[in-house]
Amino acid sequence: MSKVLIGGKTPNRRIFVLDTNVLMHDPTAIFRFEEHDIYIPMTVLEELDAGKKGLTEAARNVRQVSRFLDGLIQGASKAQIDRGLALPTAINVSTNKGKPTPSGRLFFQTAILESTLPASLPGLGADNAILANTLALQKKFRKAQVTLVSKDINLRIKASIVGVHAEDYSSDKTIEDADLLASGTQALPANFWDKHGKGMEPWQQNSRTFYRLHGPLVKEWTSNQFVYDPHAKGIEAIVRKVETDAAVLQLTIDYHAERNNVWGVNSRNREQNMALNLLMDPEIDFVTVLGPAGTGKTLLTLAAALAQTLDHSRYTEIIMTRVTIPLGEDIGFLPGTEEEKMEPWMGALMDNLEVLTQNQSGGTWGRGATSDLLRHRIKIKSLNFMRGRTFLNRFIIIDEAQNLTPKQMKALVTRAGPGTKMVCLGNIAQIDTPYLTETTSGLTYVVNRFSGWAFSGHITLMRGERSRLADYASEAL
Repeated sequence: MSKVLIGGKTPNRRIFVLDTNVLMHDPTAIFRFEEHDIYIPMTVLEELDAGKKGLTEAARNVRQVSRFLDGLIQGASKAQIDRGLALPTAINVSTNKGKPTPSGRLFFQTAILESTLPASLPGLGADNAILANTLALQKKFRKAQVTLVSKDINLRIKASIVGVHAEDYSSDKTIEDADLLASGTQALPANFWDKHGKGMEPWQQNSRTFYRLHGPLVKEWTSNQFVYDPHAKGIEAIVRKVETDAAVLQLTIDYHAERNNVWGVNSRNREQNMALNLLMDPEIDFVTVLGPAGTGKTLLTLAAALAQTLDHSRYTEIIMTRVTIPLGEDIGFLPGTEEEKMEPWMGALMDNLEVLTQNQSGGTWGRGATSDLLRHRIKIKSLNFMRGRTFLNRFIIIDEAQNLTPKQMKALVTRAGPGTKMVCLGNIAQIDTPYLTETTSGLTYVVNRFSGWAFSGHITLMRGERSRLADYASEAL
């Protein structure tokens, strides 16, 4: 390997040493370092080879990485591999449009690098081998900045201790900070009508009230965003259309009122009312509802699904699914059919069905009959069998969606056929999937990517409505 070539002659050129877990997490990682060089130790290739078998997401990613590397190395001579292989940018890889634009270069470990690990790091484990390679590169190419990229926190800590610059892989972040994620609502300032009331055009259509407004604030709004007057009994509306210098607002339906109950459920706060407006709107195909435990995400969604499936016949059935990640130790093998295996994971569904059927008339017999009817109209499906399917005229509920990766979320959302509504529920503060964070979760991904689309809506529920005990526990614990 030529000392002149790796790291380049540019003063700001950097060398990134990739850990195995980065490639297992994101197969396209080798294309995401722009003009900088990438170095892959032989240990990483060995670990990739060991992890290629199986049907897990990680195994699929490993096989994809191997295909990418094979495509890059195809036809290259030993001398070319030693000099480094030109990498196309991530944009060219994802779109496949035009010729790949050479950016950084990809180097493999083609020779044994001499490096002595500190005595405090005994053993020949894979992590120590990668760390030794990084130390050797750092000593050999002193003018280039060598960085170890790993999602393993402990490896990054060890790297810092021995004087190696280490970073987490952040190119998969869909948003820089979870606090920047849209809430789906915006409070109107006190002087809003003074600046936006002039030239307002009101009208009614199909018993709904609309307003067309002009003013500086309308440029900040997006389709299906909620705006409200924070004062008691103030206006509450949804942005239906954003034009060049104007926006069309539609007053929301008041689901606080008993006459507008949804399968016996009324909203208890402003955000719940907004959520029901999204869930009951036939023009909105995709809804994301975020919020901590006890805010009513599942209850509101299930009530809206039952009302539109059984009362309005808008959908033929309800499909509910979630990621099967246990809170504690796994309980092991579960006997029975797909639905019977999924039932232990669907406790939230059963709890909410009990709430929705307790007010049914006909006494115990009537509630039992209603519960049996609902069980036949609600299908519980596993995520493992979703690939290749197309759902027509279904109301699909994805619970605990914060545990899905962006790739898994894409695979699920693309299952929706004509007439299907999909609702994703979750709390990004409770992620159980390894290597997923608030900024890389599939739920954050779709909230960010679907923002502003005319047929999608998002709302973040703030206030818990489960019980005074649950509310106090959420705050005090």
